[in-house]
Formats: sequence, structure tokens, C-alpha cells
Amino acid sequence: MIRRTSPLLCALALAALLLPGLSGAQEATPEASESPAREASPETSEAPTQEAEAEPEATPAQVNKLSAFEIRDLVRKQLADEAASDRQRLADFEEAKREQQRNLDKAKVAAKRAEAESQRLEQLYGENETQLDENQERLEQRLGELGELFGVVRQVATDTSGNVFVSLTSAELGPRRELLDRLGRSKELPSTVDLQSLWYELQREMTAQGSVTRFSASVLNRDGVKEEREVIRAGPFVAVADGQYLEWTPAAHTLRQLERQPPERYRGTIPLFEGHESGFVPLAVDPSSGVLLRALTATPSVLERLGQGGYVGYVIISLGLAGLLLGFWRWIAVSSVRRRVSGQQKRREASADNPLGRMMAAADQSRELDAELLELKLEDMVLRESGAVTRFLWIVRTVSVIAPLLGLLGTVTGMIQTFQAITLYGAGDPKMMAGGISEALVTTMLGLITAIPLVLLYETLANSSRQVIGVLDEYTASMVADRAEESSLGGGPA
Repeated sequence: MIRRTSPLLCALALAALLLPGLSGAQEATPEASESPAREASPETSEAPTQEAEAEPEATPAQVNKLSAFEIRDLVRKQLADEAASDRQRLADFEEAKREQQRNLDKAKVAAKRAEAESQRLEQLYGENETQLDENQERLEQRLGELGELFGVVRQVATDTSGNVFVSLTSAELGPRRELLDRLGRSKELPSTVDLQSLWYELQREMTAQGSVTRFSASVLNRDGVKEEREVIRAGPFVAVADGQYLEWTPAAHTLRQLERQPPERYRGTIPLFEGHESGFVPLAVDPSSGVLLRALTATPSVLERLGQGGYVGYVIISLGLAGLLLGFWRWIAVSSVRRRVSGQQKRREASADNPLGRMMAAADQSRELDAELLELKLEDMVLRESGAVTRFLWIVRTVSVIAPLLGLLGTVTGMIQTFQAITLYGAGDPKMMAGGISEALVTTMLGLITAIPLVLLYETLANSSRQVIGVLDEYTASMVADRAEESSLGGGPA
């Protein structure tokens, strides 16, 4: 390491070199007489050096006042101090180097030791792999046919565990999955006790599925409260209690009362089934383990289905009921008029309770009129009677035409709701679109259901009305012809 020398020392050294003659000229001075003494005695030369170490460096003003010998001594002192500092730093560096070397040697030794341990473990791993393969091969040889049996046991246990988890028989027999799951996940040969337990569970499940039993169990009612009830289980198909169907909930491992019961034609078989202790009685069962029962309960009733049509559906229903009531009323009235007219055709006495009888009476009262006046009078009566017969038929016809158009309107509004749901929630959840689609389909159905019977009713009324009016027109023509013939034979004006 090279220490940087201060500018003051360099100046002092230069002054000592440029003034060599000053020592001979000043030998008689006290400083000259003291210098040899200082050089001859090491002890005396070291004392000023030690004192100078503690003193600060001389300033340029102080250097100008020193003699050449003092400057030389000062330079020597500074060089000696720098040399001592360099030697100390060199020693520290050498010591640090030796320490690093020692650490390096220790690391190399540790690395060799770790490498040797790694080689030993690798060799041990290879030996263990070989030993494991040999043991596995020996195990397979010893197992023989037991390996196939082991696979069958695991498969049967896994299948049985899934079946009994969702089976209705678990409501009576309790949970049984612990043993079956353990056998299904086991990687060891099953013991004799495990095989017997598996056979017992299989036998018990088969027996329970083929029997009808009564037992007491906790049932969740519609309010979510558990109640102890007497439950009747018909195999793995249905369970009933107090005249209602129950549903098996595997996750909660409990029976639950259905939120909605199936229609009466299915529910009506329960009381007879519960009242018999033996024998054969009818009972509606669900062979799909609850799928059909949930589908029946999820099917909306007639009122719920009509409510899905929304406001447009209510308008169609209101107009349809009004049109049907009016149509049936007019059908009764027209049928009565038609029946009375038919009866009047069979007798000659005029009756005032039907249009034909009134026209016959009017014709008898107008014998003094000629054919033309009689024709005009009878035609006027036909028009009045026709208006009475065909009264309010236009309303039935109008409703039969408007109903499909309202159904189409409901279809449009329902599709608008569907597209709004798709815009807000996307098409991933069909339930979000069910409302709009239901309105579209239900209103179309209501429109067609309303229009079809109204069209048939209108055509029936129109046909009956035309028949009555035809009879009146025919009678009018006949009476006019008879009056004209009478006038012609009597010599009067035709």
C-alpha cells in the first residue's frame, strides 16, 4: 500500500536538498552542536519523535522559522510515521488474507464432505430402488389371484358407497359410507372381517330395497324444524308420512317434507297405503329415486301457468271469458229462436213468441195490402228480426280476431324481457331468461286457446242465424207470391 505524502512534507524535503551548505555554516550555533548529539543517541532521537507524533503538523509560517536540520528531522519523522503505518496496514492485509485462506480451506473440506455424502445417498437410493422393485415383484408373485380379488373389492366398495349415499334406505339403516370408503381407498389386502362386513352391507341393502317398512325418523318440515314422525318406506322408491311424500337429502342425511306435493291423483294413493298393514294396495312410486317426483312438484299449476302470461295474459283471459259468456248466451238465444221457428213451420196458427209467427200474424192482419206493400212490410220485419237474431255476434267475432293479436303482443314483450335479461346477466343462466320466455309462450297459447273456441262459436251462431233468416226470407217470398197470385185471380192490381 502506498500512502499519499502531504504537500508540506514535500516542500520540507525539497528545502533540505537545496540547502546542503547550511549545516557547515552553522556548526558553531547551539543547534549545530546539539544535532550530532541527537543522532548519536537513539533514545534522545526517539523522544522528540514521540512528542512530534502528538503535535500537529507545522504550518508554513512555522516552517520558515525552522533551520535546515530541524526541517530534515521533521521530514524524517513524517517518513518514519508513514512507514510504520504502511507496515501496520500490510500486516493487517496479510492477516486478512490468511483468514480468507483458512475459510476457503474449510469450505473446500465441507464441499468434499457433502459431495461424498451425496454420492453415498445416491448409491443408497439406487440400492433402495432395486430392492423396492424386487419386493414389489415378490409381492405380486405372492398375491397371485388375490390381486384381482383386491381390485374387485375396491370397485364394489366404491360403487356401493355411492349407491347407499343417495339411497332412501339410508334413512332407516343410517350412514354406512365409512367402511365402504375405507375399502375403496385402501391399498392393502382387505381382511376377512372387512370382506364379511362388505358382504353384510350388500345383503342388507338388497333386503331393504325389496321391503316395505315402518320406522320412526326425524323429518324436516317446511319451516326447517325437525319432527319425529312415523315414516313408511316403499323400497328405495318413495317415503311417505302423514299423507305426504318425503324427500331424502343425502347431504344433510335426513328426510325432508316436500315444499309442494304432487297432484292429487298421485297424493290420493297415500292414505289407502298407510291404512293397510299387509296385502297389496296401489301407491304412486318414483323409480328414478326422486327425479320424477321433483319434476312433478316443479310443474306449475294452471293458475301459476296463467300468471306467467303477465298483464297481456290477463287481458286475453278477460276478453276470452267475456266473449265466451256472450257467445254462449247468444247461442242459447239463437238456438231457442231456431227451435221455435222450426215449430212454427209445422203449424198454421201464428205465435208471437218467434219471428216467423210474428210475420205470419202481420201478414194475416194486412190482407187489404197488395203484393208490393206486403213485400215491403215483410222485408222490414225481416230486417228487424235479423238484427235481433244476430245481435252481439260482432263482439264474438272481434274477440276471436283480437285474441291472437294480443298473444303476438305478449310474445314480443316477453322476448324483449328475455333480451334485457341477456344484456344484464348474459346467457349463462337460463333461469334469468325463463320469465320472458314463459310470458312469450303463455300469451301465445292463451291467444290461440281463446281464439279457436270463439271462432267455432261465432261460426255456429252465424250459421244458426243464417238459417233463421233464410226461413224468414223464404216465408216472405212465399207470402208475397201468394198475395200476388190472389190479386191476379181476383182481378185486382198485381
